[in-house]
Parts: sequence; structure tokens; C-alpha cells
Amino acid sequence: MKDIAEALPGIERIRARFLDLLEERRTVIASAALAAWDSNDPAVASQKLQVAQATLHQIAGSAGSLGFAALGQAARDCEGDIIEFIEVQDRAATAMPASIMCRLDDFVSMCQSPRAG
Repeated sequence: MKDIAEALPGIERIRARFLDLLEERRTVIASAALAAWDSNDPAVASQKLQVAQATLHQIAGSAGSLGFAALGQAARDCEGDIIEFIEVQDRAATAMPASIMCRLDDFVSMCQSPRAG
């Protein structure tokens, strides 16, 4: 049975647009993550991570329905890590954990060659 995403008329055009936007969004996430990592100011780091989180949310919301389930799940996982960290950070000024940076780095790499599936 054909995947529903592949059966919809015009889906290839929508997927192509998603992939074009993914390149831009990948850059936004990478830049925001690096700025948060390099910042000594917890408020600036939090703001930059919120930019990355919002961008990840956009990807997570559409990736799965366009046939990029693994990418969508990875975006959701990164988004969840950021949300959890920001909630904890609001109570105690802490540096961004290396685990979040590593996961974001893996996600950015995944965006360079997303696989449908």
C-alpha cells in the first residue's frame, strides 16, 4: 500500500519547498546553538535557545507528515531538551549542557541529507 504522503497530489512540490526551508532552518538552528553555547549571559543563551526551539518546532510539525518521520522525531527530541533546560535554567543560572549541543549538532548534520521514511 502506498504511503499517504506520496499519494497526495502536489506533495513533491510541498516536499521540495520543505527541503528548501530546511536548509535555511538548519542554519538558524546552528547559529542560535553556537551563540547560546558561546554566551556568558544566561538570558542571552536562553533567548538564542528559544530561537532554535521555535525553529525545531516548525520542522517537527511538518516533517513527519511529509514523509520525514525520523527527522521530525529528532526535531521533537531536541525541542524537548531545550524546553526542559530553559525551565531549569530559569531557576538556576547554568551553562548549556554539552549533551544539548551534541544533540543539536547531530540534528543539524541530519538536516544536510534527510531521508524519507
